[in-house]
Amino acid sequence: MNERTPPPAQPGAPNVVCSRCGATADSLPVTWTCSVENGGRLYFCDDCARAHLRAIESRLDSSWW
Repeated sequence: MNERTPPPAQPGAPNVVCSRCGATADSLPVTWTCSVENGGRLYFCDDCARAHLRAIESRLDSSWW
């Protein structure tokens, strides 16, 4: 799944959807991870972020960590 979902801006806005597993949340939880890829924001739930932490970290320049 490769859905690009913006965070809800106000009440009644659509749910935030995990780009990997499709999990949803009413608003953007602080435990979720955001990634900007090809100019769009992708959101990943805490379970997917934990499962793929090494892959996420490997894309960062050493100056970030």
